[in-house]
Amino acid sequence: MNHYETVFILNPVLSEVQIKETVQKYEDFLVSRGAKMVAKEDWGLKKLAYPIQNKKSGFYHLFEYQVDGDVINPLEVEFRRDERFMRYLTVTLDKHAVAWAERRRVKLKEKA
Repeated sequence: MNHYETVFILNPVLSEVQIKETVQKYEDFLVSRGAKMVAKEDWGLKKLAYPIQNKKSGFYHLFEYQVDGDVINPLEVEFRRDERFMRYLTVTLDKHAVAWAERRRVKLKEKA
C-alpha cells in the first residue's frame, strides 16, 4: 500500500456544517475506494500567503491515508469539480516522511 498525504484549502465563506459535510464526503470517497485513513486533521481558518480567488484566508485540512491502486486521479478530479476547494496538494510519503508524520502526531497529542 502506498502512503499519501493530501492537504486542501476550503473556501472561507462556508459554514461550519458545510465544511464538515465536505470533509466527510471526501473521507467517504477515499474509504469507499479501499483507503485506510491514518490521520485526519482540521487546521482551522488560516491566512493565505497570497490571495486566491480574491480570498485572503481559508480552512485548511489534512488527510493522511494508505491506498492501493489508482485513487489519486479520481480524487483530484473531484477536487477540481468542487467549487468549495481553493487549492489542494497530494504527495506520496516515503518511509522518512511517514516516521516524521507519526512523531508530529505524537507531539500534538502530548500538547493536548
